[in-house]
Amino acid sequence: MISLNNQLEIRHLHYFLVLAETLHYGQAAERLLISQSALSQQIQRLEVIVKQQLFNRSNRSVELSAAGKLFKKEAEIIIGQLSSSMERWNVALEGHSGMLKIGFVGSAMQEYLPKKIKELSERHPKIKFVLQEGSNQTQLEQLEKNQLDIGFMRSNEVPETMDFKSVAVENLCVVLPKEHPITSVNFESMEQFSQESFILFPNLQSQLYYQQIISLCASHGFMPKISHQSIHGPTIFKLVESGLGISVVPKSLTLATKYKVRFIELEDEPFKTELFAVWKKKTNNEALNDFLKIISD
Repeated sequence: MISLNNQLEIRHLHYFLVLAETLHYGQAAERLLISQSALSQQIQRLEVIVKQQLFNRSNRSVELSAAGKLFKKEAEIIIGQLSSSMERWNVALEGHSGMLKIGFVGSAMQEYLPKKIKELSERHPKIKFVLQEGSNQTQLEQLEKNQLDIGFMRSNEVPETMDFKSVAVENLCVVLPKEHPITSVNFESMEQFSQESFILFPNLQSQLYYQQIISLCASHGFMPKISHQSIHGPTIFKLVESGLGISVVPKSLTLATKYKVRFIELEDEPFKTELFAVWKKKTNNEALNDFLKIISD
């Protein structure tokens, strides 16, 4: 066990995390605005305190040890908690009753989320909220590090430490270049696109959504030929507009586009896309509890 008498300090964690990210003493020292020797001494001091070697060092490389990889997760959580505490303190000084950090995928902001945020503002005007767009994976990482209080994503594959709730279900839409020969008038089924190149969200960033698209195509007898991938709706629309492929997106993502593309809504398909709210089970943030009541209404 680490004794408080060993004087583990926040700066030790900060130095460790910067070195863990760069894996280079020179680059880490430059970012921290300290000398390389001073950084080396502080890391050695940290290893003495925790009684573990956190880095494997050689003349050519620096790598996290097995203990270092585990310590990195805990250090990120501690720094995240400290940051959240200081933010809550500053928010209270400004006269707010609480703070809520909300993550979201782009399509959530087109229809579902603005209504809920407006309701939050009306019911709890003293709660300060911060919005941050990110992929499913990015939001999960930020939730784990306490950098977000709640995320809105298209995945329910979350760690056991988190809860989730389905908040919206919507149809999928095919995205086509404006001059594409298939329109909503002559569209019959997805089989008509079996020879097309597809532009999709990456599997690793949105596995549940990605598998829905694969299953949709497979149900019509083909596997999509994926030519490009992007997590950003505008990028996907621009690629489709440029004739580099077609795509399938949630209906909500089609509401505000100004690109030269057309959409065919797949109303009769059993494959839908869901939006999930995800948050940590253990939380003492009353602002989050207030918001959870709103999204449950």
